[in-house]
Parts: sequence; structure tokens; C-alpha cells
Amino acid sequence: MQQRVIQVIGPILLGLTGWLGCFTTTLEASELRFTPIVRAVQKAAPAVVNIHSEKTLTSPDTRFGHIETSRRVNGMGTGVIIDPRGYIVTNHHVIDGVEKVRVTLADGSSHFASPIAFDEATDLAIIQIEVKESLPVITIGTSDDLMPGEPVIAVGNAYGYEHTVTRGIVSALHRTVQLNETQSYYNLIQTDASINPGNSGGPLLNIDGEMVGINVAVRAGAQGIGFAIPIDQALDVAAELLATHREEGVWHGVVLAPKAERGPLKGLVVGRLDPESPASQAGLEEGDVIVSLDGDPVVRILELEQKTLEMAAGQKIELEVKRGDQEKQLTLELKSLQVSDSVDPVKQVWQMLGLRLDPVDMKSFLERRTRYQGGLAIQDVRPNGPAALQGIRKGDVLVGLHIWATVNLDNVEHILNRPELEQIAPLKFYVVREGKTLYGFLPIEEVELTMHSH
Repeated sequence: MQQRVIQVIGPILLGLTGWLGCFTTTLEASELRFTPIVRAVQKAAPAVVNIHSEKTLTSPDTRFGHIETSRRVNGMGTGVIIDPRGYIVTNHHVIDGVEKVRVTLADGSSHFASPIAFDEATDLAIIQIEVKESLPVITIGTSDDLMPGEPVIAVGNAYGYEHTVTRGIVSALHRTVQLNETQSYYNLIQTDASINPGNSGGPLLNIDGEMVGINVAVRAGAQGIGFAIPIDQALDVAAELLATHREEGVWHGVVLAPKAERGPLKGLVVGRLDPESPASQAGLEEGDVIVSLDGDPVVRILELEQKTLEMAAGQKIELEVKRGDQEKQLTLELKSLQVSDSVDPVKQVWQMLGLRLDPVDMKSFLERRTRYQGGLAIQDVRPNGPAALQGIRKGDVLVGLHIWATVNLDNVEHILNRPELEQIAPLKFYVVREGKTLYGFLPIEEVELTMHSH
């Protein structure tokens, strides 16, 4: 069997657990010992968590006539606190298929976590722990200005040794890494900072202690070749994941301009707007730059999603907006958006995508030996429809659209009814065919749907 040359770096399976402590400051240390690396680690460490998981593995036991036996194993990974209410970002493969997720904070306290949302395509997930007090949040930098050769620091649960710190440099940018026939990563940061199993989901820091990447993979058999997801890309996905978790139907209607059009402006550059959206009704226009939410500066769409995460329809946010040389104060009132019950989801998918979909029998799906948890069998493809023109065939299995998994028809219906669908189209799709994952970009055919907001 050919050995994989790239492997994801967690969760490592171990038979022991235990908290090994966190970073401490020696009161007698001289100033010379507080190097930039020490200061960077001390700044970030309180927001780095260790993830312990439990899962049951089954395997055939030939001693008893091929009876399946099961055993419980422990897994380990790393996560980063991105919201003081206990929201943590990590890699999807760290929590994939696990039955229990336990998070150990830097202060040694332990909490059980609930999965919130995940995206298999980018290998990112959000989990949450219930806390009574606000948690320390990681300081976020940017990956857009990273330079090959600049120093970086990796922090994580390497081989179960909690809060392990390693240092190195940015070796290269924009790497494409193929893990296996069904999983590839794109636009990764390559680093020679030592990254090991268990580091998955942990932060890659710059010398200022800002998170610039999320560690995800290491080249097996090599020394000093590790990879991280750029933080700008990762947090855009995290924002989408939080949006799916936000109270169902609550809509702000703010859609960002394409990245290439945003330029160096600080704030959220507004893209095309639905005239019926709350954003339009608040007076926002394409090209506006939102610089603050209720007086708090904002630079990422993640901050808007965090702001509205626990808000309900009818609540308002005060916006400070720059429009050319003018400054404006606008009020954004959240609304709920509902799709009329008269919309037939099967007909909607056929009209908009040109696909007839059915859930896949799980036994049949597992026989395909993919890393996905499920999918939708493509039973029919409309001639000259969007899917047909992109090469999708009858017999393929649709496993993802944009950043969402498509395990059932409700998942697809949710995507097609999202207010910002026009802005995120064409939708990147993932299909499994003969054991291989293929992807492309699927345009959307507009149809008249009965929708109403209140």
C-alpha cells in the first residue's frame, strides 16, 4: 500500500489524558529573557485550548468468525477561542465522528463542548462551551501581508503535550496540498515551525502574537514542512458557519464586495444589495464602508456575525458608514426571512440547479470509502441545465455546496434560500465519483419563488 505523503495532524489517538499546565511567568526573570517570542506566546496562550475527544472504533475480529469488535479511543487536537461566549474554531477532522468533545482551557478548567457548525471542504469547524464569564479571545492578525522568511510560532497540543510552543519561519505561501484522493487543501501557508499530530486547529502566530493561520497538516516523513490555513480565509469561513448557527431566519442583509474590490479600506465594504434586505432599508448602498457597529470598530465580516449571533428580529444596530468623503450614521434593524411553505424543494432544486437528488443509503455511501459523512445521490440531471453544463452526471453524489455539507435535501434548500445567494453564486460544488472528489462552480438559474419578510 502506498504511504500517504501528506497527513492531517490531529487528532492523535492516545491512551492517556491529563492537563500538563500552561505558561507561567517567572517573577525574577530579567527583561532580556522577555524576548518577542516569549511576549507573543504569553499574549496568545490564554485563548488557546486543548481538545480531547472520545470515539468508538469498530474492526472485524477473525477469531470469532468475523464478528465486529469495538474499542474506545481518545483523540487530541487544539482550538482557538474567537468569541468570549465560548465559541472556538478548530479543524473539522479534530471533531469528526467523535462522541464527546472536552475542552481544557489555559487555566486548567475542563468543559464539554457542543459542535455548532462545520465545513468539510475547508476542514474548519466551530464548537462551543458553556461558560458563565467572558473568555479571553485570540488577537487576530492578517495573512494577506505575510512574507516568506518572517518568523512564526505554532502553539498546540502536540502528541498530547498541551500548549507546546515551536518556532520557525514562513517557508512559502499559496501552497496546494493533496492529502489523498478525496481531500485537498488550497492556498496554504508553509512553515518550518515544528507541527505534530495534535497541533491541528491550533494557531500559527506572527511575532506580535497575532493569529495568522490555523495549523492543519504536515508532510509525513519530512522535517520542517508543515501547513496552516491563512487566517483571512479561515475567518471568512468561520463567519459563514456562525451565520448558519444564528437564530433561524434572522437576516441583516449585509453582503461584502468581492475581495479584489475592497482595496486597502478599513471596514466592511458593502457589495450588491437586495433592495428588500434590511441593509438596503437601513440606507446602505453598494461601495459603502461600515467602520463601526454600535460604536465598536469593525474590520471583518466575522465581527458582524458575532454581533448578531444572539440577536432577534426587530433588534437594531447603529452603523457608522463612510460613503466617499461623507460619514453617515445609519440604523440597521434585523428582520426574519421566511420562504413560503408553497415552495416545493424538489422542484426548486430541479429549476435552480437542474438536479434531482435523493439521500444516499449510508451503508452504500460508506462502501465508497470517502471522508464525507453523507451525501445526496444525483438521480437525474436536466439537459442543458446548470449542473449538466458543469459536467455533473447521474450517479454522482453531491457532498457539498459552497462551504456547506449536503447530507440531506434540507441542507440544499437552506443554501438556495439564503438571502445572499446571488452574491455567493456561482456555488462551488463537490461531488464524489468512483471514489474521487471532483469540484467545480455551479451557476444558479433564477426562478420566481414566493418569499416574504417580517
